[in-house]
Amino acid sequence: MVESMRDMDVADMANMFRERFDRLIGERFFFTAEDPYEDLLRRTEAVLEGHFVLSSGLHSSHYVQCARTLQHPKYAESLGGCVADTYRDYEVDAVISPAVGGLIIGHETARSLGVRAMFGERDKGSMILRRGFALQEGERVVIVEDVITTGGSVRDLIRLVRDLGATVVGVGAILDRSGGQVNLDVPMNPLFTKRMPTYPPDSCPLCQQGSSPVKPGSRQ
Repeated sequence: MVESMRDMDVADMANMFRERFDRLIGERFFFTAEDPYEDLLRRTEAVLEGHFVLSSGLHSSHYVQCARTLQHPKYAESLGGCVADTYRDYEVDAVISPAVGGLIIGHETARSLGVRAMFGERDKGSMILRRGFALQEGERVVIVEDVITTGGSVRDLIRLVRDLGATVVGVGAILDRSGGQVNLDVPMNPLFTKRMPTYPPDSCPLCQQGSSPVKPGSRQ
């Protein structure tokens, strides 16, 4: 079953998630939406509505705060296992995530794969490895993020991994909120994709209505 994950359609992968989730939680969990990933985020109040500045600098009427879902260890384990399922036959050596948003889902993905988990941090605008983290030339890496909007942080990590002589075999995420518009030049496998509109600050309709945005993300 694992070998065919890349060939599965969305419905098959969603059904696998339901089965995994029920097994981990220890009871039957009734999802109310067609997509169980989105349903879980909404049940844990991770999908916020209002006027937000995203980490990319873009404005949006929706913000997905995955930390609200991932604060529950069983939910984090289940989602990380689903991200890992896509890459079980890729001979992965390590998982790298951007700090801070990708830390938990990246760690759970690595734990499910049985490989090292590390994270990149920004230093004067550049993504670097600190805290003794290191990659060896030729190692195979999966980059895991919680939410992808423009893919900026992931692109910076791809560049970092390649500069260190390692290979990026793919990108995993809980949500691609670009609706599939982001091209990272490597395979990208989010658990679900949903178009959530974003706006440049100088043409944001919410700003034009007199609303003031808030910035709930980790990058200030």
